[in-house]
Formats: sequence, C-alpha cells, structure tokens
Amino acid sequence: MNRIKVHFLGGAGTVTGSKTYLDTPELNIMVDCGMFQGLKELLELNWKPLPIEVSKIDFVLVTHGHLDHTGYLPRLIKEGFTGKIIGTSPTLAITEIILQDSAKIHEEEAEKANAEGFSKHHPALPFYNLKDVERTLNFFEFQELEQWSQLSKNIKFRFVYNGHIIGSCFIELEIFGKLFVFSGDIGRQNDYLLDSPKFPKWADYVFMESTYGHKLHPKENIIDLLTTLIKETVTNRGNLIIPSFAVERLQSLMYVLWKLYRQNSIPNIPIFIDSPMGNNVLKVFEQFPEWHKLGMKEYHAMCQHFNIISSYADTWQTIDNPRPKIVIAGSGMVTGGRVLTYLKQLINSPSTTVLLVGYQAEGTRGRLLLEGTREVKIFGKYVPVKATIKHMESLSAHADQTELINWLSGIKNVPELIFLMHGEPTALNGLRIKIKDTFGWKVSIPFLSEEAEILIP
Repeated sequence: MNRIKVHFLGGAGTVTGSKTYLDTPELNIMVDCGMFQGLKELLELNWKPLPIEVSKIDFVLVTHGHLDHTGYLPRLIKEGFTGKIIGTSPTLAITEIILQDSAKIHEEEAEKANAEGFSKHHPALPFYNLKDVERTLNFFEFQELEQWSQLSKNIKFRFVYNGHIIGSCFIELEIFGKLFVFSGDIGRQNDYLLDSPKFPKWADYVFMESTYGHKLHPKENIIDLLTTLIKETVTNRGNLIIPSFAVERLQSLMYVLWKLYRQNSIPNIPIFIDSPMGNNVLKVFEQFPEWHKLGMKEYHAMCQHFNIISSYADTWQTIDNPRPKIVIAGSGMVTGGRVLTYLKQLINSPSTTVLLVGYQAEGTRGRLLLEGTREVKIFGKYVPVKATIKHMESLSAHADQTELINWLSGIKNVPELIFLMHGEPTALNGLRIKIKDTFGWKVSIPFLSEEAEILIP
C-alpha cells in the first residue's frame, strides 16, 4: 500500500497563497508556491516558516506565473529548497518578471516604512530582495506542453493548456497509477487573447480552483461600459484610473481600448500604461506568439497606440497633466504598485473614476473600494474617497461556475474525490453543491494546513 500525504499549505479556504504539498514514497512534490495576499492574518502567514521539511522537496510544479501561485518561491529557497522548479517557458518568463517586480516593491516599501516610520518593525525588512530572486532563477526548468515527464519510477506529469494567462496550464500528475489533476486557475471561454481551456478526460483526484464557484459572470457589454466611462471622463475633464493585473488583464484592456479607438467609438483620449511589469509581460507576448491569438502586426500596432511610462518621474508628470486621460496601472487589487501613487493624489477628486476589473480578494484595498469605503489607507495615511468607483467582472481571467462545471464535464470516469481550493467560503460551498447536484461526486473543502491521506494499492 502506497501512502500519499497531501498538505494544504495555501489556497485552502482563501484565494491566495496556493501551495499543495504531496509527500509520496518516492518523491516530495509541491504544486504552486504562492504568496498570501489581502487580510492581515493571511499576510502574516507569509513570514512563518512552512510546517514541512523544505529541504526534502524534490520538485515544485508551477501551473502559472501569478504572484499567488509563485510569489513564495524565493522564500522557499531561503528555507532550504534545492530541487527543481518546473513550468512552461512562458510561465517561467512571467514568473521571473513577477518575482522581480515583487522584490522591488518589497524593497521600496521597506525603505519607505523605515524613512517615514509607519512600520511597527525596526528596521522594516523586505520579504525578499532582488538578489533572492536572481538565486531563484537558477532552479528553473521548462517543460513542453502535453509531454509526459518521468520524475521517478512511478511518478510522471504533464502540463495541459487551460487559458487564464499566457503559459498557464493544469497539471496531470500520475502517482502509482492514479491520476491527480491540479486545475491551477481555469481560463475563460472566448477570451480576447487566449484560446479556450482544454478539459481533463480522466481524473482520480481533482484539486480545483473555485474563485467564482458560486456565481456567473454578468452579461456586461464591455464595449458600451468603457465607451460611456471614457466619454464621461472627457466631458468631466477628469481621470479614469484602471488598477490592473499586469499579466493578461492589462493586455486585454489594451486590446479592447485599441479596437474602440480604431472603430472611432471613443475620442482620442491619451492612455497611459504605468506598469513596468506589464511592459515586460508585453515582451513575453512577443516572445511566445504561439501562445495567444494576436498576430505580430496587430500586436505592434496596438502597442504603438499607448503611452508607455517607464520612469517614476513620468508617473508624476502624468498625474500633473491636467488633460482628461486614462491611466492603467498595477496592481489589480490595489495592493501595491504604481496605481497607489495615482490614487493617493486623485481619488479624493469627484472628477476621477476608478474602474475595478476582475476579482477583488477579501482584505484588499480593491475590495474596500468595491464595498463603498469612504477613505482608504495609502502609504500609511488615510485618503478620502470622493471618486466614482465602478466594477467590471467580464474581463476576469477566471472561469465562472458554468465554465468550471463544463471543465469537469470532460472527465469520463467518476473521480474518487474533488478537493475544492482557491476560493472564499461562499464560493467554495456554492461550487461544492453544484458539483454534487450535477455529477453526484464526492467533494471535500480542505482547510488551511489540513493534511489528507490517500492510499494507493
């Protein structure tokens, strides 16, 4: 009897910090290695050592490059990891960009906290720095799509395309003849830039995301909504600020706005892209054209339409520019990045509109704005919110409940167990009920730090 111990070290009962650790008789494997974001009690978990022997991890398999799936990697190495970090080529390229950006933000925030004295830690230290990231890159190893890779005598895996962001995949991990499927984050049908996700055809155990497990994306008319907001911004001589994830969401927004301009649906309002990480991600789209729908001619024409900001000095020039304008800046949940500088200066103006696109996790500034907060804390100081706050879910890179159920519908057998992860409690329970009603399958919702034991004859 082969005993598999599954440790849910992150992404359990929450949408962040995805880390699933499998202790098997042959190898120790971690699937994803993300940072916690949002609530203070989750952020504090990042600083606690993992409750496993990190030096015994042989492989980290990465579904995609987002921070909540990769952001803990430099800390893992500081804790003693010496194995391999495996992902698709675009995933590793995205991971490098995201980790470097994250390290810079950690360094800048620690420096600012020390200079202005708003941290309870003396001195405030970065979670990790750029040197830690450079060291992490030495452990990267890429794997081609849909090619089985033998990790040991009885364990093999492969990556299968699942949309979401460039390079993203679900993982099929065969252990002693049983197929463990890790969904990663599942993408949308009919995405602007990416192909629709592929479906698993067989699974004994499924570890599945549930971000929108309880709801359907609204049937919004993105074109009409954006057109209206932009015209109102011009009329009010104001600013339309769009906090955006640098990977996929930014590129999707650019594509939609460029199409609207080409069709003469919106005035020629200046559009500023202030996301150093987003600029680097655009290069990944150029590097891996087979991973997205844009032709290179169309891609270059789109990029030339926008004002790409490269320096912090240009950020301030953009803020001081009195013309009506659109600013797209990171980060998507308003947890950090350049968008904070814009919001600190402009969110107290009634002529400003903030458009939140996609999911806003509990405990983030984005969620607070969505829920109607009258003030928001930025760089240690509270700023009154007088701007109009709008929300648009239709550009979300996450599948909704119907798309999640469709993804499961390709499985021809009856899985032994579905583990629901990467969701808040309401979403997890909503998807649990839907799966039981639709398929009659056994579903488990693991809690953070839970251990599950799987026996394989």
